[in-house]
Amino acid sequence: MLTELVHQENCKKHEIVTDMHTGEIACSNCGIVSSEPIVDLGAEMPGGSSADYQNNSRVGAKRSLKMIDMGLSTLIEAKDKDVTGKSLSVENRRMFYRLRMWDRNSRSAVTSKSFQKAFTLLDAISSKLGLPESVVEESAYLFRKIAARKILAGRSTAAMLSATIYATCRITDTPRTLQDISDAANIKKKVLQRTYRFLAKEMDISPESYTPSEFVTRIAKGLTLSEKTQRLSFKILDLCAKKHVSTSKNPMAMAAAAIHLAATTNGEKVSQLKISKMSGISAVTIRERRKEIVNKIGDVKVG
Repeated sequence: MLTELVHQENCKKHEIVTDMHTGEIACSNCGIVSSEPIVDLGAEMPGGSSADYQNNSRVGAKRSLKMIDMGLSTLIEAKDKDVTGKSLSVENRRMFYRLRMWDRNSRSAVTSKSFQKAFTLLDAISSKLGLPESVVEESAYLFRKIAARKILAGRSTAAMLSATIYATCRITDTPRTLQDISDAANIKKKVLQRTYRFLAKEMDISPESYTPSEFVTRIAKGLTLSEKTQRLSFKILDLCAKKHVSTSKNPMAMAAAAIHLAATTNGEKVSQLKISKMSGISAVTIRERRKEIVNKIGDVKVG
């Protein structure tokens, strides 16, 4: 743009100035102005608070799959008047009457009702489980795919959504157990398991299982255990993976047993009952998994 500025013949300084208010580029010596305006690459609303920026922004909220209309809502006023306040013609009034009727019917469709119930429940479960926004959006996307396959008819929306959230957590490697989602959605664990198996078969989903190491930090933080015990727990689980001890085992149970063994080795007093309450695994299962770990990998040395 600067090379296109043609100066007068007697201009020798060639000093270019930019007027940010008018968007013009000119020569300070001869006064020649460029025919092309500049493009402001700065912020649209410089300064001010974030609330002022949101109020003055010319764009709306971002599109979201967890909203029924994806954030692109339609509002047709009941007034039969145009923008200038004049009444519409008879033909236009009939057209807008039909448009309002179609819009109203689309909002009350069966699919829209299912989405409204499902996405309201999705917000509630995600807030209880602390799911990241990416997992919530992926869950909404998968639920829309399930609805497109027309396999929601005759099945509980809450159960299908809960199974969808669990499948998404497995796919995105977000450690949440069946019991966590069952408690958050207030449905039985057996119902959730049955619905998830059906969903995995119909949608051809086969995510990888969780690893026990993904649950160590969660249990250890809840029991306020030391960092040393957490590191030893990871070491025990690595040895278990090499010896194939954790194969076909509940990852939460293996993590709880490894934490109990690591805490005992480091001399930290934590009962099996506390670990059981924090992990949701019975004390009997924790003892059995600990025995298997000790039999397979032997004594664990601190260091």
